[in-house]
Amino acid sequence: MTRASDHDDAIAPNPTATADRIADAEGRMYHIGLAPGEVAPYVLLVGDPKRADRVAERFDAVACTRTNREYVTHTGTYRGLRLSVMGTGMGTGNMEIAVVELCQVVEAPTLLRCGTSGSLQRHVDLGHLVVTTGAVRLEDTSTAFVDPGFPAVAHHEVVGALLWACADAGHPHHVGISATAAGFYGAQERRVPGFAPRLSGRLDALAAQNVLNLEMEISTLLSLAAYRGLRAGAVCGILANRPAGTFVSFEGKEETERRAIDVALDAFVRLARIDAAKGDAPHFHPGMAVSEA
Repeated sequence: MTRASDHDDAIAPNPTATADRIADAEGRMYHIGLAPGEVAPYVLLVGDPKRADRVAERFDAVACTRTNREYVTHTGTYRGLRLSVMGTGMGTGNMEIAVVELCQVVEAPTLLRCGTSGSLQRHVDLGHLVVTTGAVRLEDTSTAFVDPGFPAVAHHEVVGALLWACADAGHPHHVGISATAAGFYGAQERRVPGFAPRLSGRLDALAAQNVLNLEMEISTLLSLAAYRGLRAGAVCGILANRPAGTFVSFEGKEETERRAIDVALDAFVRLARIDAAKGDAPHFHPGMAVSEA
């Protein structure tokens, strides 16, 4: 029988980690596999790790690539701006890990989710983009940090940069409220043979309240960012129109993702210009001059 006092030298405690904050001697975080200095102050978050690779192909140069579990991260430069892109995988649990661990290795990052979603409004059509101003929290990951009534709100500077980028790109886009579900099938009332959702009617209620789209990460990102005092926002392409019951073609999916990536990358460049215009001011407002270059 093993006694509590017995000790296995091969299973010694990690001297640089605790059960709460798990990192190695370099400060490399347990899940995302990143250490201080490997992440830029501007971070693009995508769900699909392969999408992170496609974003990195657009960089001027890539200085660092790290892959650990489903987290794939590239840090480099885009149009001269130091930028990181991370593939987080799907869901609010993965997003929580990404945000918490990123904040251990880079100070006050600006976080932007670039993803895909389903429309709850007929006029928000396939291929359109949605810039999120806030999100309905239909998940409980964020409630481990903030009260159930805490508003998941995007930062006004990120929203402004995204709308600026959308307008210049000419892509059809909308701005408003998103909703974040805890899953893809039952939580979004999808009716698949053998898996009938227990509850129904929520999507109709959300649509009646003018919620534009439904996805699986935004509210956790925005809640944690606001809790921590960070800038965060989101832009999502529409792959499904739930009222119409339609889903985009494979070619349309690629084009929709390309549009969202274009806008997200351009928004970071514009955020850098906004930051330069602010100078020492804590917040940007429209009266501040922004350079054209």
